[in-house]
Amino acid sequence: SLWIGNNDVLSYATNGGTGIDRTGDNTNPATYGSNDITNPNVLASVINGYVTALTANGAKGVIANIPNVTSIPYFTTVPSLPITNLTDAQVAQLNTAYAPYNGGILQLKKAGVIKDGEYQRRIIRFTAGKVANGAVMLDKDLTNLTSINPALRSYRQTTSKDLITLPASSVMKPYEATCSPRGISAGTAVPLEDKYVLSEKETEKVLTATAAYNTAIKSIATAKGLAFVDANAKMIELSKASGIMYDGVKYTATFVTGGTFSLDGVHLTGRGYALIANEFMKEINAKYRSTLPMVNVNNYSGVQFP
Repeated sequence: SLWIGNNDVLSYATNGGTGIDRTGDNTNPATYGSNDITNPNVLASVINGYVTALTANGAKGVIANIPNVTSIPYFTTVPSLPITNLTDAQVAQLNTAYAPYNGGILQLKKAGVIKDGEYQRRIIRFTAGKVANGAVMLDKDLTNLTSINPALRSYRQTTSKDLITLPASSVMKPYEATCSPRGISAGTAVPLEDKYVLSEKETEKVLTATAAYNTAIKSIATAKGLAFVDANAKMIELSKASGIMYDGVKYTATFVTGGTFSLDGVHLTGRGYALIANEFMKEINAKYRSTLPMVNVNNYSGVQFP
C-alpha cells in the first residue's frame, strides 16, 4: 500500500506559503527548500519508481491520492473574516491609526505606482458591531512600496478567500483599545505575519499542485493495475456538514468536535485513520475479490486532550 505526496504541498501551506512553488520548473529536488511545492513531474517520477519496484515480481497493491490540505481544520477553524464586535471607540482608534497608510497608498495610486485594483485591496478599514472584518495581514504578493516610503509595508485585510491558520488563534487576542504593548492584537493593531495566512493566490498554487499530483497518481494506478483509493473525495465528504455516519456516530472534519482530526488540526485521530483504512480495504476487496473485514471505527481513539 502506498499513500504519499501530501507533504509535498503541506509544509508550503502550513507555513503560509513561505516556500517556493516549483510546479513550473524542473529544478533539481536536491535544491528544494523544506517548504517548497514539489514539481508534479518529479513527484510522479518518484512514485512511479516506487510502484515499479514494488510490483516487479507481480505483487498486487493499492495506492491513494492526496486530499486538498486546505480543507483540514488547520485552515478552516479560524474564520477568514475574524474581527467582530468592535466598539465605535475601537473602530475610531483603528481607522485613525491606519489613515496615514491609506493616504499613502492613495497618493501612489494617483502617481501610477499601483493600479486601482491593488489600491482597493490594500485599503484598511474597520466597521463596528456584528460586521465581520478582515484581519490586517502582510501579503508578500503586493507591490513592495517600502523603497518609496518605509511606512507603506505590504498590508491588506484578509478576504473570504484567504485561509487563516490555526496557530494564528494564539496571537489574535481580544482587541484592547489602550493598545498597550501586551494588549496589541495581531490582525487589528498590528498585522498578522505572512506565516499565519495562506492567501488566495497561495491557495490556488496548493490546489493546482494537488490536482496535478492526483492526476499522476491515478494514471500510475491505472497503468499498473492497482486498486485505487480516492482519499480526496472521502475528505471532501468528511468536510461537509453531513459528514460520515458510522454505526450511529457522525464524523466530520470540524476541529475537536468532529472526532477525526487531532489537536494539531493536520493529522487524523485513530478514528479518522480507521475511516480511511476501511476505504483502502473496500477498494482492495473490489479490485482483487478479497474479503478483508472492515474495522469498527468507534473502537479506535478519538481526540486526545493534553
